[in-house]
Amino acid sequence: MDFRLKVFYTVATRLNFTKAASELYISQPAVSKHIQELEETYKTKLFERNGSKIALTPAGEILLKHTKNIFEIYREIDFDMSSFINERQGLLRLGASTTISQYIISPVLARFHQKQQDIKVNLLNGNTEQIENALINKEIEIGIVEGQSKNQSIKYIPFLKDELVLVCNTKNLLVKQTEISLEDLKSMKFITRERGSGTLEVIEYALKQVNVKLTDLQIEMQLGSTESIKSYLLNSDCFAFMSIHAVDKELKNNELIVLDVKDLSIERFFYIIILLGKSDSLSELFIQNISSYYNLKL
Repeated sequence: MDFRLKVFYTVATRLNFTKAASELYISQPAVSKHIQELEETYKTKLFERNGSKIALTPAGEILLKHTKNIFEIYREIDFDMSSFINERQGLLRLGASTTISQYIISPVLARFHQKQQDIKVNLLNGNTEQIENALINKEIEIGIVEGQSKNQSIKYIPFLKDELVLVCNTKNLLVKQTEISLEDLKSMKFITRERGSGTLEVIEYALKQVNVKLTDLQIEMQLGSTESIKSYLLNSDCFAFMSIHAVDKELKNNELIVLDVKDLSIERFFYIIILLGKSDSLSELFIQNISSYYNLKL
């Protein structure tokens, strides 16, 4: 593999020469030298430099696209060839949306590592939209997400069933009510995830089916993670729709409580996502492991 391409890829993804040098364990002048050599080879600039900031030129964008494809081929070669000597090696880049990375995927990764100790796994965390974009940009091979936005270049494989429940602090006065009506929801204060979150997408769709708009709710704050929402609920009189997997510990500890909402049930699947028409041996191996862990037939 041409090391200059590895240097270019690192600079192009970090858009920072100093960070690239640190990541590659080489000096910043060495990084600059490799980039200069590539620019001389292709007789075109790969980066625009504006003070301390850099950006890819159109030629740089094209080279980045080809570099990603080259690295993908090398990754598949390493894994497939190592399989012949029963020493499976390689790098698997996963992406998981927030709820899944925090509450679902860890035991699967631990078991996978026990079986395949020479396979390195990198896990990218973000909301559903960010994970789908990372897959499309070939920054990861597999994603596991909460929403299903139906991007036409992505294959969605139903993975695990989930339920979103209405929760609040056990000290909340509404806890005494046996059931919450749809009209009650409009007078309650809510904490939600940010736009781009698969959870928010599912909540919005479910409410729409019972003629309640997201804008009908009094949203006190939007927070970027499930943990921050739980912490907020524990210190306020607000409410939130959350995955039952995410609040398991708090329910057992009697810190949060589930409230029933009349005529509203929010069920969803978590999805494994891969690029449509694109598969490789290492990704297939991981999907087999994750499905056997949860006794699924994918």
